[in-house]
Amino acid sequence: MKKKKSGAPMGRPRAFDVDKALERALRMFWRKGFEGTSLSDLTKAMGINRPSLYAAFGNKEALFRKALDRYDDGPASYLREALDEPSARDVVERLLRGAAGLLTDPRNPRGCLMVQGALSCGKAGDPIRKELASRRVAGEAAIRRRLERAKSDGDLPADADPADLARYVATVIHGMAVQAASGASRDDLQRVIQTVLRAWPE
Repeated sequence: MKKKKSGAPMGRPRAFDVDKALERALRMFWRKGFEGTSLSDLTKAMGINRPSLYAAFGNKEALFRKALDRYDDGPASYLREALDEPSARDVVERLLRGAAGLLTDPRNPRGCLMVQGALSCGKAGDPIRKELASRRVAGEAAIRRRLERAKSDGDLPADADPADLARYVATVIHGMAVQAASGASRDDLQRVIQTVLRAWPE
């Protein structure tokens, strides 16, 4: 029996870069949302065929979840980094400025994948809508825990409510995302940030 000329391992190796393909899928979902992005959009953007997409990533919903993970670890990683700032005010300022930078970077699609990814989904998109809502809730909870620590350290007034403040900050960030998607500039968002910081409890 003759050996294979190439000496390649059993099974056909992937002819594409999985990491680059996922990045392209992320950008497509970011621009068009979950339901607005078709499988044809994805295969064209990723440079692969449907069997390759299914083999590497699963179905469209599984691919979207992987794209969300990549978004969390990449463009939206400012959230985790902001929580390491030394004071509550510094945390909030970095959160807001990080959001403004992400939302208005000309290299990125307008708006926020976490906020707008499933806004126009029908019934079939319910699992994705719930997934996005769950991730937004988790982000708000992380901010709340950091502000609770700030309060216990005396970094927030005794009458400050970390849960209310976290919800306020998360709501501002989500509102900024909608504004940016509608064409608000970075200067517009910076003015919103200055208003929030002026009102921050000391």
